[in-house]
Amino acid sequence: MAKQPITSASAPQPSGAYSQGIAAGGFVFLSGQGPFNPDGEVPEGGFGAQARQTFANLAAVAEAAGGSLADAVRVGVYLHDMADFPEMNGIYRETFPEPLPARTTIQTPLPGFLIEVDVVLHLGD
Repeated sequence: MAKQPITSASAPQPSGAYSQGIAAGGFVFLSGQGPFNPDGEVPEGGFGAQARQTFANLAAVAEAAGGSLADAVRVGVYLHDMADFPEMNGIYRETFPEPLPARTTIQTPLPGFLIEVDVVLHLGD
C-alpha cells in the first residue's frame, strides 16, 4: 500500500518530523493540529477561538486531501483542561455532521495552548 503526504498552506506547517497528513488505502490520517494560524500565532479570545482555529486547520488539510471533516471516522481530542470539555463538545457538534465519528478525549499538559485534535478520514477504497 503506497502512502502519500498531504499538505496545505492554509494550515500551520509542521514544527517537527511529521506530515500534516498521510493518505493510504482509502484513509487519510491527519496529524494533530493545534490552535495556530498559518503564521504560527495562537488566536486571542480564549478556548473557543482556539478550538475553532484547530478545527479550521484540520478542515484545510482534509480539503487538501480531497475530503472534508464530514469524512471523519475517528477523532482524538487533547485538552489542557477538562473544564473546557462542554465548550469543546458544542463546537465539535457544529463541526462534525451526523453520524458523529468515534472519539477519544483526554486531558494532557499542552505547552502554551489549550487544545490539539487529530482525525482519521475515510475517502473510499
